[in-house]
Amino acid sequence: MKDAKPFPVLKNDNLLRAARGEVVDRVPVWVMRQAGRYLPEFQELRKLHDFFTVCRTPELACEVTMQPLRRFDLDASIIFSDILVIPQALGLTVEMHAGVGPVLPQPIVVPEDLKRLTPDGALSRLSYVGDAITMMRHKLEGRVPLIGFTGAPWTLMGYMIEGGGSKTMSKAKAWLNEHPEDSKLFLNLLTDAIVDYLEMQVKAGAQMLQVFESSAEHLSKEQFLQWGVPYLKRIRDELVDRLTKKAIPVVPMTLFAKGAGHSLKEQSELGYDVIGLDWTVDPLEARTLVGPNITLQGNLDPQDMYRDPDELRNLTTEMVHKFGKSRYIANLGHGITPQTPITSMEVLVEAVHKAL
Repeated sequence: MKDAKPFPVLKNDNLLRAARGEVVDRVPVWVMRQAGRYLPEFQELRKLHDFFTVCRTPELACEVTMQPLRRFDLDASIIFSDILVIPQALGLTVEMHAGVGPVLPQPIVVPEDLKRLTPDGALSRLSYVGDAITMMRHKLEGRVPLIGFTGAPWTLMGYMIEGGGSKTMSKAKAWLNEHPEDSKLFLNLLTDAIVDYLEMQVKAGAQMLQVFESSAEHLSKEQFLQWGVPYLKRIRDELVDRLTKKAIPVVPMTLFAKGAGHSLKEQSELGYDVIGLDWTVDPLEARTLVGPNITLQGNLDPQDMYRDPDELRNLTTEMVHKFGKSRYIANLGHGITPQTPITSMEVLVEAVHKAL
């Protein structure tokens, strides 16, 4: 149940100011997967608890969310969870296998399998995420904003059909060709669940939201515009409509479609405040494509975090100079990888803050 206590006053709002196009004290920086396996304290906690137990236990999720903030001068926190909690809430088993990643032992193979999904009551089965968000807002004591997130419909559909991660998404892509009407049904079902989920996160206290279309890279531009964009637009439009009707302040939203650098102009027209860029996109080209009224987020190559500190500092400074101080949130171009040296995070954060 939502905590009735008022949330602490926000002390560092640079992330939200950047998202809204307002003046910032310093370029805000956070990192995708900033709470994760590269931190020894995360590894210690994971020795005691299964991955999804951490997600489902608000005290543990908050502890993990807080870990990077104790070490680094970051400008945002992001609630510890996983995009695959939605497939779980829809009735699929999701297991986290060491060295493999997520495994869905009973995937959606044929359209008839969609009948196995249980959208009724799915939101109530995700209440632990809302509980963790509310708890985390208090634990942060206003230090930085708290980001909530979700996977996007196509990305979730891919995992649910493939039975886990995939280098090709060949089964999911075959669905788009062989079962176009059922694919629409599937994507709409996921979109409905996502809108409910994001609304719940805002009500629980999320101050910003990110939609992860991590598998956009498997689609051509034409496919992305057909199977990604309409549902991403629906998420933004329906969530804003719902919050507005309930007089709940609309929070900034980020769309991160990895590998969809071919469609930045189209992404910029969907109503999202921030467009996340992967490391393959040139910042100057991106700015030209999205125009002056969208905030950009990114986009250092996670592999650059393995370079020596001086090289990393130079690359980071150069990146921030390309993006500029206005309408920019510094981040990596994808999630931080497990072997990343702790010193690299220190260098990254310091270099971003000192660049301009």
